[in-house]
Amino acid sequence: MKTAVVTDGKYRASLAAVRALGEAGFSVVVTQTRQEAVHTPASFVSKFTKEGRWMEGSCRDADYGERLTALLQAYDRPVLFPTGADTLRWISAHREELAGTADFLVASPQALADLNDKETVHQRCLALGLPVPQEYDGPPDRYPVVVKPRCGEQFGLKSWERYTIAEGQAAYQRAYETMSQYGGVPIVQEKVSGPGEGVNLLLDQNSRLVCAFCHRRLREYPVTGGPSTCCVSFYDEKMIDQAYRLLASFGFVGMAMVEFKGGKILEVNPRVWGSFPMTACCGAPFVANYARAAQGEVLEYTPRNFREGVKMRYLFHDGAATLGYLRQGDLRRAWGGVVDFFTVPEALKRKGDQKAYRRYLRNSLKGRLG
Repeated sequence: MKTAVVTDGKYRASLAAVRALGEAGFSVVVTQTRQEAVHTPASFVSKFTKEGRWMEGSCRDADYGERLTALLQAYDRPVLFPTGADTLRWISAHREELAGTADFLVASPQALADLNDKETVHQRCLALGLPVPQEYDGPPDRYPVVVKPRCGEQFGLKSWERYTIAEGQAAYQRAYETMSQYGGVPIVQEKVSGPGEGVNLLLDQNSRLVCAFCHRRLREYPVTGGPSTCCVSFYDEKMIDQAYRLLASFGFVGMAMVEFKGGKILEVNPRVWGSFPMTACCGAPFVANYARAAQGEVLEYTPRNFREGVKMRYLFHDGAATLGYLRQGDLRRAWGGVVDFFTVPEALKRKGDQKAYRRYLRNSLKGRLG
């Protein structure tokens, strides 16, 4: 039986990947560095996990790559599924060295750097004729505007810390000064209205599209602009084409989410994204296709090979979002959260894998309380 190694087992995406790889017939090994995890990850106790491997230290240690390579070499050319951003960056920087040890789909360091840079993405969209928000080179002549650093991720900023909405000149000046701390001149753009939408793509070693689906944010936490707590799957051929043209222009390889709002491209997450468990909820063959393409199989892209209109939510975070919308007076979204509490199962709840689900809930509760 072929082995698959999933890294950074503490993430929700890792549990979703473990289950999908197990169902695809792989013997699944999950890794986790001790410094980044206080509790045993839910993915370690999943029925689809053959072995959970703790790694000493941190994934930011200088010798982390050596330890990861040694672990991979203990198996016969496994499929490598990197979940954490630090692990992804290390693999990207050592793609040629690892090519003889494991099978994986990871973009070059330059492609990752370019796609993490919001201004580079913005300029490439303009060159390709793709829709983007209006950008201001100096003080804006109309408000509200969004002020953000070019690459907040490299400074360890949380998603809701990576931008500020300024409703007027005074707020703009404060936001500009704050964001100037993170990598020089900030980006200033018009505030686009509409729901946040993600186009999720998988590209093979030759940057060919092999899997895609879309999701729309219904609620988020913090409600002022945090990660998605509840979203719904949908299909939009035009958005998928636009997202693919953008990624392919950088020679991208692997998994990414292109974020849209109001039909305009805002940024790219060139890695596993926060709502990744939606791949399993809506039946998109993302993980299985990743493994097949990583091993060199040439796959044909099949549009609409997932269920549309499927909702996914995270129990605790969506509950907090619902309360947040209620406090804001947004009764429509708050009521939607109440209804979904009774009708939409938690994203990682899985019949037959209750032990992993209970561990996930326990860890989530400990994290919120401690």
